[in-house]
Amino acid sequence: MLFSNDIPGFFAEGDLAQIGLKAHPSVPEDYLLIDYELETNLDPKLTLASLCSEQSTAQWVRPGKQEDLRGKFGAKCVAYEVSGESNKPLYAWPWVAGNKFIRLKARIAHPLINFGPHIPNLLSAVAGEGAFYCPGVTCLRITNLHFPSSFLKLFEGPQFGLSGIREKLKVFDRPIFVGVVKPNIGLDSQDFSDTAYASFLGGLDIAKDDEMLANPPASSFEERIKKSALAARKAERITGKNKMYLANITDEIDEMMGLVQKATLLGADMVMVNAFFTGMSGLRHVRRHCKLPIMSHFTGMALYDRVLFFGMDGVVTTKLQRLLGADIIGLPGFGERMQTTDEQVLKNMEACLESMGNIKPSLPIPGGSDWAGTLPKLFEKIGHTDFGFIAGRGVFNHPDGPEGGAKSLNEAWEAISQKISLEKYAETHPALGKALKMFG
Repeated sequence: MLFSNDIPGFFAEGDLAQIGLKAHPSVPEDYLLIDYELETNLDPKLTLASLCSEQSTAQWVRPGKQEDLRGKFGAKCVAYEVSGESNKPLYAWPWVAGNKFIRLKARIAHPLINFGPHIPNLLSAVAGEGAFYCPGVTCLRITNLHFPSSFLKLFEGPQFGLSGIREKLKVFDRPIFVGVVKPNIGLDSQDFSDTAYASFLGGLDIAKDDEMLANPPASSFEERIKKSALAARKAERITGKNKMYLANITDEIDEMMGLVQKATLLGADMVMVNAFFTGMSGLRHVRRHCKLPIMSHFTGMALYDRVLFFGMDGVVTTKLQRLLGADIIGLPGFGERMQTTDEQVLKNMEACLESMGNIKPSLPIPGGSDWAGTLPKLFEKIGHTDFGFIAGRGVFNHPDGPEGGAKSLNEAWEAISQKISLEKYAETHPALGKALKMFG
């Protein structure tokens, strides 16, 4: 259902009236389109009008002035549809009353002139007070955003992206194998680098710091990077294959630039930012000054997307991280531990890879308790090789140590490529066999 001008100032006019609720609309160059799912205990049209107003020109005229600022600065609901109705609210917040609750899907056009290419200002408009404290809105979730090309051109996006990471590793025909060095906290810098080195020898492409590993006394930032970078270079000489060590630089924003410089000078191959806790602008700041590939970790993502029908969908936060420069985007992966549906994992991955104008695709890494035995099912669900396969204990708790654990991943992929069951392939490949026996 498309709005007309029955409530002046809020609803679709001209080109906006042709957008509708299509999955991938053609976005007008002077608007950003946001998709919402919401519930209201009031008339849907009035609620959506209020939502548009609260997110933009809540007061559109000054006393004694003949003006109406809504035409230029007002958000406009261009389409909506009713998706359900109940006599009970989705969430019985103490302030929610009534016996009729209508669930809606809506698309709202936000004038770019209101916030420009500034993500804190954009989110303040579309996901702030005006959205979550709007009268009549009893529950709300932001499900997607659609950028015009003019807006995308104002962002750098990933410096290397998926293709750049593949080029650095010279890995083009399989998933990228990534390992989180375990134990994740407590190893001194020598033990850490020795552990990473062993995993490189077994065939790991990238060995990384855990998202919680910062600068503890036993494994200082500088010593860990220096030794782990040397381990990567030594493994390259022995194996003849490219390796990358990824260092966590998450810190206060004013500290991260110093950490970027140190990581670069000491030989780290990549850096990682916990963008949900540094803030998205922390990620953008690193992108503008860092010459290394950047991974953005998903820790904190659940605070946005875990509660159904409330908050911000993972597709939205994934697109924002890609827009702001993440070459690699970590995501909650498949399986019960991550409490994320297969559908949502695939949607988040697609947000890393889909066409976004001048913004390069990022390498998605869905993770959570994976090991060699989960690779076939994961690959079947994804249907292509443009992803990182990440393991922690599945590599570093292998009976033959990190070298055997990394080798088991490669053997699992060999079995998949040859269309042989893991059990059959394991009969002649001991590392895989021991992984199946221990973790299966």
